[in-house]
Amino acid sequence: MRKVLVILGQLSDSDVEWLASAGSREKIAVGRVLIEEGRPISSMYILLDGHMEVSLKGIGTVATLASGEIMGEMSMVDSRPPSASITAKTDCLVLAISKDALQRQLEADVGFASRFYKAIATFLSDRLRGTVRRLGYGDSGASLDEDVELEGELDLNVLDSVHLAGARFERMLKTLMGKG
Repeated sequence: MRKVLVILGQLSDSDVEWLASAGSREKIAVGRVLIEEGRPISSMYILLDGHMEVSLKGIGTVATLASGEIMGEMSMVDSRPPSASITAKTDCLVLAISKDALQRQLEADVGFASRFYKAIATFLSDRLRGTVRRLGYGDSGASLDEDVELEGELDLNVLDSVHLAGARFERMLKTLMGKG
């Protein structure tokens, strides 16, 4: 859920409404590979319901995803194939936003593009910081009294918009669950 809060927190209400209307709901059966490592994808996905697992060749499962996770966003930014596979662990429901539709919106609406790319950059920055921390780089041994970010803590600019993001995601779910 953290990823959707970071990303939707950077977008406007109209941006989120566009994502919901431009996307299509897809049911993903348990065991189906939604994204395959190294193979190009044509959509970005938001997991609306269910659980998926992320795996890497030669390593295995590295994460479990739940409602609110966004998948395939990196391939929307740099057009390289996915760096991991994502498989349905349970029956799932996703919102698929085609790369073509997203590209048209990014080109047509500069404000949307700015907010979308800032949202992706903010999330990827947070992910990189977490990875660096887990690898033990830059461990300063800081105490809780110091003004440092704790592991798993969101940036203050992101925290300001988390309540908006949660409300936006809830509205998106209600809208999409009401569709056919």
